[in-house]
Amino acid sequence: MDFSLAWQKLNQIGRDLMLALPNIVFGLVVLVGFMLLARGVRALVQRVTRSKKNNHNLSVLLSRLAYVAMLVLGVLVTVTIVLPGFTPASLVSALGVGGIAIGFAFKDIFQNFLAGILLLLTEPFKIGDQIRYKDFEGTVEDIQTRATAIKTYDGRRVIIPNAELFTNAVTVNTAYDKRRLQYDVGIGYGDDIARARELMLEAMREVEGVLSDPAPEALVMDLAESSVNIRARWWVDPPRQADVLDAQDKVLEAIKNKLSVNGIDLPFPTRQILFHDQTEASDGNRRQQREGWPAGPGDVPPARAEVVRSSSSQQGEPSA
Repeated sequence: MDFSLAWQKLNQIGRDLMLALPNIVFGLVVLVGFMLLARGVRALVQRVTRSKKNNHNLSVLLSRLAYVAMLVLGVLVTVTIVLPGFTPASLVSALGVGGIAIGFAFKDIFQNFLAGILLLLTEPFKIGDQIRYKDFEGTVEDIQTRATAIKTYDGRRVIIPNAELFTNAVTVNTAYDKRRLQYDVGIGYGDDIARARELMLEAMREVEGVLSDPAPEALVMDLAESSVNIRARWWVDPPRQADVLDAQDKVLEAIKNKLSVNGIDLPFPTRQILFHDQTEASDGNRRQQREGWPAGPGDVPPARAEVVRSSSSQQGEPSA
């Protein structure tokens, strides 16, 4: 077989590579220079934008966009150096041909990217805020252009795509300085409601961390099956999860102790089950209403006591 043609091709490729080697080396140097320049531009943008207050997300957004823009510019310059025949116009034309396919392939990525930019611009929540989204709740660690990372209260990291956070409802627990907490406490039907409310308010006021303005409240909310439910409401500051749990622990302990010491009953749910034979002669006198059963009309079965006495007298009579 004649390998001369293949050898000529390899020689040509080698010569072309040697001729392009200076351009490749120079292009790599330029790319590294643009990468360092992009980092410097990012740091400069962060320093300038963070000099103002309440614009942390905007600082993150602008610094990242500046970094990506410098990298893209560096890649274009490097490709132009390595391939002298390449121009930005040829890149635009190539993207125009495959733009539709690329758009469909990276639709979710572009959607999350745009949602991330809008989240950083509108700032519905910031890094350090505590949010709840569906079954996930925790502290925002980072807001990237693709997704947002939150650290749950039990020490796990959850990555949520930005498109979901932008299009769905998100609860921001730390959006305001104060947060109201509440808990329903049941007292007995025989207890004095006014006295119980007074004791609950007194207990909440004595707890450290409970705000006096807005003042605590105790509202009757329900006449339940076994108790009168009074809702205790109080405000805390700051509204972070650790402070919320600490305040709730202290308030509930103070309310329980205060009510118990002053003789207010804290009943637990009770149920009474009546079997069918409890309405017969073996139990009770149905001429009187008892246990929720109305007195029966006309002749009724005798009371249990009468049945027992009759049975005893019959057993005690001597045989003839």
